[in-house]
Amino acid sequence: MRLFAAVLPPDHACRELASAVDRVRSLPGADALRWTPRPGWHFTLAFYGEVAEETVPELSERLARAARRTDSFPLALRGGGHFGDRALWAGAEGDVGTMRLLAERTEAAGRKAGIEMGEHRRYHPHLSIARTRRPHDLRPYVAELRHFTGSEWTVDELRLVRSRLPVSGVRGEQPRYETVARWPLGGAG
Repeated sequence: MRLFAAVLPPDHACRELASAVDRVRSLPGADALRWTPRPGWHFTLAFYGEVAEETVPELSERLARAARRTDSFPLALRGGGHFGDRALWAGAEGDVGTMRLLAERTEAAGRKAGIEMGEHRRYHPHLSIARTRRPHDLRPYVAELRHFTGSEWTVDELRLVRSRLPVSGVRGEQPRYETVARWPLGGAG
């Protein structure tokens, strides 16, 4: 199964971002982008790719440990940016240091569970909102998101999420995500 560790923003944060994204989607050329639907919004902490079912219990145990060792922390959606000319994202502000620590711990959990994680990169918190297969000037959309600041919330759980990729071949079909497991941060709950 295709898995990743994630932080999901709460409903109120998604509603705030949705208002900002609606403005961005009204800009010229926005229809050329593939927009991530709101149920798919998340901060990926570590991407594991295809994981054998027999590896999931050990990965889950290690993720539970990572969650217990990490205190809850404040976060808010803020601004936006792009990766190259093909991915548009919303950013984060708040205790991004603790979020980076949680990302490092979830990556380490995967490695210790025997998952090939590839090259380590410094974690950059972002929530993907649109992609394109062809090069596209994303600067106007980033400029529209520049002043967006959502309200703060407390990140208090870690999730293991399964990604089901589209198989129908229908244009515009999006991956579906389902939470496999969740753990409270700091051992609370």
